[in-house]
Amino acid sequence: METLAALLLAAFVAGYFVLAGADIGLGMLLPLLGRGRAERGSVLAAGIGPLFFANEVWLVAAAGVFAGCFPALEGELFGGLLPVLVPLLAGWLLRDAGLWWRRVSAAPVLDGLVVAGSWLLAGSWGWLLASLLVGGERPGPAPAVTGALTAAVVALLFLAHGLSRSTRRLVAEPLWRARQLTGGRTDGASRLLTSVVMAALPVLAGARLPLTEHAAGDTTLLFQLPLLCAALPLLVAAQWWLRRAATTTAHHNHPRGT
Repeated sequence: METLAALLLAAFVAGYFVLAGADIGLGMLLPLLGRGRAERGSVLAAGIGPLFFANEVWLVAAAGVFAGCFPALEGELFGGLLPVLVPLLAGWLLRDAGLWWRRVSAAPVLDGLVVAGSWLLAGSWGWLLASLLVGGERPGPAPAVTGALTAAVVALLFLAHGLSRSTRRLVAEPLWRARQLTGGRTDGASRLLTSVVMAALPVLAGARLPLTEHAAGDTTLLFQLPLLCAALPLLVAAQWWLRRAATTTAHHNHPRGT
């Protein structure tokens, strides 16, 4: 049962990195893809808006698995990695606040919140992954140089992932700029490659954690695991339905090539 809990945790985290990672990458690219508030609004609406909540649900589900199935390890990890988690949460809040408030305000600073929050979130994920890879069973922030280099590389991976998927989401001038940034290469191979890398990153880092040794008792797992196993296919089905509906709406409102 401990192994099944670890596999479910890996699935939810990988799903978040692949799906929400593209949204974060688009937020990082916002100044390059959109010129002016109207164009940046179209980038956010077409690229992030339709699936914003559905993508973040994967992280909520992962947090639920971690807290419910590995409560002791959760306390150790959060306590040891607090300096890493604070900027991560700050980036998440800044980005989401910018996306939310932009709907009711035209203040230019809100686009800055989305961009800054996206970069901070991506870099913080890199620092967290470096800390897990270096720390192993003793959670603690990665050394400054290692953390900074890993944060920079992971941030660039988020950016590349967002860019690879932007050509399937954007329209009009933002789409043209995205194609210019990719050099005209919009094939599915690049999207598959960035998706595989984004999914593998957290799984490899999480493999360093002693998950099975810190799992909850059999009674707790026996109660939670059937619910979690049922939630995964439902989440996948909901994600597929929402993505198909968003794609159909986008094609109806903005035919490709316009």
